[in-house]
Amino acid sequence: MKEEKKMIIKYFHKPVLTKKSVNNLLTDKNGIYIDATFGGGGHSSYMLKKLNINAKLIAIDQDKDAIKSNLIKDPRLHLFHNNFVNIKDILNKKIIGKISGILIDLGCSFFQLSNPKRGFSYKLHCILDMRMNQDLPYSAQNVVNESSKQKLYKIFHEYGDFKNAIKIADIIIKKRKDKKIITNFELMNLFLIKGNFKKRKRFFSRLFQSIRIEVNNEINILKYFLLKSYEILSSKGRIAVISYHSTEDRIIKHFFKNLSFKIINKKVFKPSKKEIENNSKSRSAKLRIAEKI
Repeated sequence: MKEEKKMIIKYFHKPVLTKKSVNNLLTDKNGIYIDATFGGGGHSSYMLKKLNINAKLIAIDQDKDAIKSNLIKDPRLHLFHNNFVNIKDILNKKIIGKISGILIDLGCSFFQLSNPKRGFSYKLHCILDMRMNQDLPYSAQNVVNESSKQKLYKIFHEYGDFKNAIKIADIIIKKRKDKKIITNFELMNLFLIKGNFKKRKRFFSRLFQSIRIEVNNEINILKYFLLKSYEILSSKGRIAVISYHSTEDRIIKHFFKNLSFKIINKKVFKPSKKEIENNSKSRSAKLRIAEKI
């Protein structure tokens, strides 16, 4: 148990675009800020270094392992085990309308991807799961074994950008008629061409990403949260969103454009070459920042 906790703490997550996001977010160093996806606390830790002693940081994560990983001992930090979609329930009503800034990183953590017990990986043999909140009953097994053909098509087309989404759905449905798909390797074997994994790496990345988005209802939750974030931000309060998928990025752009926001970075921020070298999973990250008018 102690070894597992050490692993959680050490490897939970490498924060992405930390300086770009935080330095452009903190306009009032005495303000109240929200880190909606705490993870390993990398962004929160950097925010606390920049904030004054009277500031407050509300951090949220739905993953119990993220809460366990917390090593930040700071009275300004208030950490909640919850989904950021419940932000208005988490906040005291007196605080709503006084939030100076919100940071949200929509990526998976390194710990989630590298721990076979969590069932996110296509590289390590594991039971299909992919729940960010392990208390939820709906997992990746439910998606691949119970979804209709039309629903599978939608998942792979919209969340994986697959042009052949209907073919992928057909293959899964045909297989599960014979035997329930339980593990990641059972799913992957349906799509291997003569066992050539290397050529299919990008395919599997998108396949597993699309299933994960469905399992955690990520798109609907993002849309709802963005609307709530507008309600709780103060005038001239800022929101910084780091996304990794084209569907997410389109939603964020649309949201900033259609509500009363001033775009802070008209050209999207992306990780530097050095950051990508240190953390390959940051490659697809895009950071957009806006200010409430």
